Amino acid sequence: MPSFVVAGTAMTLYVADQVSKALVVANVELGQRIEIIGDVVQLWHVRNTGAAFSLFPGATWFFVPVTILALAMVGYFFRAFRDRGIGIHFVLGAIIGGSLGNLTDRLRQGYVVDFVSVGIGDLRWPTFNVADPSVVIGIGLLVAYLTFIEPRRRPADSAR
Repeated sequence: MPSFVVAGTAMTLYVADQVSKALVVANVELGQRIEIIGDVVQLWHVRNTGAAFSLFPGATWFFVPVTILALAMVGYFFRAFRDRGIGIHFVLGAIIGGSLGNLTDRLRQGYVVDFVSVGIGDLRWPTFNVADPSVVIGIGLLVAYLTFIEPRRRPADSAR
């Protein structure tokens, strides 16, 4: 069951990421902004050569091996947490789906398509796509799991 949860979550987020990017590329000119909720939420078609949320611009090819390493680490966590609750498997699937979404863009195009812009006027969060929060929130939840939940399991596991 855990492998179905991981694979299903990863595939769902990967497809959502790739379809949303394709729709933006097909329907929104590069650089064009479309207000969705006034000035607060905009659709803004940009190309990102950096990391999630436009960090480290120009480092596209640095992130290819980093992403492959991260995916290998997620594989390790999947094996290590195979018998854990279903929640951790959704988290691992989110990291995989988001990572593969942006990796696909980097390998195919040399950049990642970003299109969600949140802010007010010129004070804006870096533009992002479906994959970015999947990876960032997934990693945050994985760190929280490793920090707060997994240590509590260790004493019970070692008593067996």
